[in-house]
Amino acid sequence: MLYLNLHNWERKPKIFIMTQSARSLRSKTIPVSDEVMNSERVSYEEAQSKYRGATWRAIAIGALLIPFNSYWIMQVEGVWNTGHSTCLSLMWHVIVNLLVLILLNIFIFKRFFPSSALTQSEFITIYAMMTLAGGIAGRDSYQILIPVMGWAFWFATPENEWVQLFHRYLPRWLTANDKEILRPFYLGESTLYTKEHLNHFIGPVLWWTGFIVVLGFIMLCINILVRRQWTHNEKLSYPIIQLPLALTEGGGLVSFFKNRLLWMGFSLGAGLDVLNGLHFFFPVLPHIPVSYLDHNLGGYFTSKPFNAIGYLPLPMYPFAVALGFFLPLDLAFSCWFFYLFRKAQQVLGAALGLRALPRFPYLNQQSTGAWIGLFFVAMWTSRGHLKKVMRKIFLNAPDVDDSDEPLRYRTAFAGILVGMGLLMAFCLKAGMSLWIIPPFFIIFFMLSTAIARVRAELGPPTHELVGMNSGNMMADIIGTRRIGGNNLSIFPLFWFFSGRGYRGHLMPHQLENLKMAEQTRMDNRRLWLAMVIGMTIGSLAAFWALLHLSFRVGLDLIPIGHDSGVFRLLESRLSYLSGTDVAASSFMGVGLLFTFFLMFMRMRFLWWPLHPAGYALSTNFGIDYIWFCLLISSVIKWAILNYGGMSVHRKAIPFFLGVILGEYCVGSFWSLLSVIIQQRTYDFYHA
Repeated sequence: MLYLNLHNWERKPKIFIMTQSARSLRSKTIPVSDEVMNSERVSYEEAQSKYRGATWRAIAIGALLIPFNSYWIMQVEGVWNTGHSTCLSLMWHVIVNLLVLILLNIFIFKRFFPSSALTQSEFITIYAMMTLAGGIAGRDSYQILIPVMGWAFWFATPENEWVQLFHRYLPRWLTANDKEILRPFYLGESTLYTKEHLNHFIGPVLWWTGFIVVLGFIMLCINILVRRQWTHNEKLSYPIIQLPLALTEGGGLVSFFKNRLLWMGFSLGAGLDVLNGLHFFFPVLPHIPVSYLDHNLGGYFTSKPFNAIGYLPLPMYPFAVALGFFLPLDLAFSCWFFYLFRKAQQVLGAALGLRALPRFPYLNQQSTGAWIGLFFVAMWTSRGHLKKVMRKIFLNAPDVDDSDEPLRYRTAFAGILVGMGLLMAFCLKAGMSLWIIPPFFIIFFMLSTAIARVRAELGPPTHELVGMNSGNMMADIIGTRRIGGNNLSIFPLFWFFSGRGYRGHLMPHQLENLKMAEQTRMDNRRLWLAMVIGMTIGSLAAFWALLHLSFRVGLDLIPIGHDSGVFRLLESRLSYLSGTDVAASSFMGVGLLFTFFLMFMRMRFLWWPLHPAGYALSTNFGIDYIWFCLLISSVIKWAILNYGGMSVHRKAIPFFLGVILGEYCVGSFWSLLSVIIQQRTYDFYHA
């Protein structure tokens, strides 16, 4: 059953798609028969009385699913450069796994073993573990780390002089540096499962696993400290969790699948992917081009200065349009508006011939400044709550209640301190200077917190922030000469968590998991442990999957391409040491101040339509994949709200959920089929 809690929608839409509890009705619901409701209630409450939290059986199910899904991700994303579930805020492979479990729960366990049926709390636990494991195995994470571990040694030549430039700075215990082992690793036709190969990789695998678990645990502790402010005080909408919440209510309800609009949307999304999937195998059949690769409006702008627009795709993914429907109107509008604003800046630079500023309009720097600005805005609006948290941590204030948190505030704060100590020890052992480590990770956690906040408030379907990282920011502000070769040489190894894109970032997933637990009143005391276990198994499974595939296929033959020049950039930086880049630093300031201006206007004038998060997102690359989808969804949502009102908007929600499910189900079928038959199939979302 679906119900909505919408208030103040025109200014700050807070759309919660939840399902009706078997115990009480809180709002109007979609009617279903008493017989269906009663049977589902009995099944659910028998299990709910026994399994209210993150149970060990749920953790075991999540742990068993992670290796299979890690292999799936690495095969389609890492080897074939297709699928790209981990590039989406709502990962389709996780939703499909969840859907299969829910259908089994409904038609087998609830019917024949009702007292042992899985509960919503257990599904949330499984979802939490799989999202974090997916983020670690993702396009912007271990699909970068694993190739980079051996890149500097395999591709070193007398011409590039990498051996002399930076090999002495690269820690051998974190890299793959034996060329005799790198040969089958990069050329394939071998196996991971030899004593020499396993011994060479086991050390780096364990060190990096420990590193990512500590990093993820610090992010989890930060989330615990800010969660109450964003969830209870500001009542952020968390758009990404709406579909998982609706699917898992009551351990899965037959009534959810009885909605006609849901099946209409499902038919639209699924039908499109069936048609395009068959066209992939039988080109004589028609297809409907929806990918951002299918259309390039930039090709029509051939004369100066308008040819500076460059690549201008026209993506029309139905599932992205549906996801955009759940975004607040001001964000959806701001994303595509500032995307066009970005293109206008490129045209302006060409028209003015700004040769003195060859990197104009410094989009990465603007984006970095904007995200730092969003962090400061989030901290300013949370200042009252953070004062209470500090009072609890340092004074144990009795009026501050943290009993419903997964970890007490004092424990979470201690976790941050201990975690930072471990990170500093790790970096010192790797050869970094003591003074560089705190600012590097402070910048990273500032960006991470801003991303988590934007996901919680606005739920962008994707957020690729290319080149926006601590290393680049410090290189622009203080210069590579001051940073030094030992620190610059470690930055490429850290690019997998700080720099490539942040699309599968762990922190927003953790925050959304905590929100789902709070929303459903589950006992969350073991949820943090489930997430730590998910990250640990996820790291080991991701390493195993891509190492196995690399030795079999050959990393040189895999179109992963995700060194993306980090060692060539390092070569350039070490060959030509520089000081402060005044222009780049200035444009960071421009991005920061413009974000403050947009937030001031938003708070001062209710009619102000531009959201600073739209500027931060669109100044970087990721919105290219979906900008036109957001334009379509914003027009649809505006028309529904203005001409149909809230009642029509409420009725339309199951249709858009169905579109997402339809594309996710059929798209995942084609993806899984490709793994089974070992041949590429239709890719419904290329990123």
